[in-house]
Amino acid sequence: MTAHPLLTELARRAGAKAHEATPACRCGAATLADRPDATVVRHADTVAKAHAPDTDPAGLTPRLVLAARIPDILLPPLTPAPAALHGRLVTFWPYGTPVDPDDPDLAPWEAAGALLARLHRTPAPPALPQMRGPAKAAHAVVRLRAAGPHPAVAPVLSAWRALPAWARAEAPMPDTTTLCHGDLHLGQLVRHPAPDGPWRLIDVDDLGVGVPAWDLARPAAWYACGLLPPEEWARFLAAYRAEGGPAVPEDGDPWTALDVPARALTVQTAARSVTKSVAEGRALDEVEQCLVDACARMGSVPPQLTASRAK
Repeated sequence: MTAHPLLTELARRAGAKAHEATPACRCGAATLADRPDATVVRHADTVAKAHAPDTDPAGLTPRLVLAARIPDILLPPLTPAPAALHGRLVTFWPYGTPVDPDDPDLAPWEAAGALLARLHRTPAPPALPQMRGPAKAAHAVVRLRAAGPHPAVAPVLSAWRALPAWARAEAPMPDTTTLCHGDLHLGQLVRHPAPDGPWRLIDVDDLGVGVPAWDLARPAAWYACGLLPPEEWARFLAAYRAEGGPAVPEDGDPWTALDVPARALTVQTAARSVTKSVAEGRALDEVEQCLVDACARMGSVPPQLTASRAK
């Protein structure tokens, strides 16, 4: 099977960047991801990423500049600006060791919480766009509506309609000053320098200003759905608070801030799960059904709290 031109050229450019000083090499390239929204290739210690086709260079460039400015929090890019390739924007990064998905006991929850808190406490530069979390949730719901009939669609949409407008990307966020990652999960952490350097956050595509509780919402949602053990959630939350993270109160009930974002991330994940199951012509698996069931419960109990309570 012949690789498409983007993947072939991306591999070539990754190799050229990896061996700028010594052009000859035998190490070859490895495809780390090849999805409509991102194609990622590794060559030696260099990673080349082709961003989504609709990526705005005016939004990506200040995100790259910021990542280069805080290399103790975000993995810094190898080049300060994106390059164009087959209608896509391409960036270059040092390779970092990812979280091992097959060893959940080693999941770096403390590192994730501490890095997020430090990110949230970093002053945001004036040119930075809004964090894209709510927009991505809204996109997942649009795709769900277009996926076709399925019994799980109704409860997911009911939970979506119960959210405040800002969480559906239909109104400004109540916080437009705090620096946020926008799409935090364990796949967004790597050790750099590889293989066992300190943990760093990766993926700046959704970076921006907004409601910091959104960055805690995915693990919060999984905990609320019974998919993340309480002790792991407690480790993450304690590390975030210990570093002075502003998204939740210093002590006491964090759900005064997390309720709305956690609901939104539950809807987003459920919408993606149902869309995928429809496309593949299969039934929902146990985890996917758990998320849909959570949406059904949420649709009958409207959100009572907003993220602004955490400020």
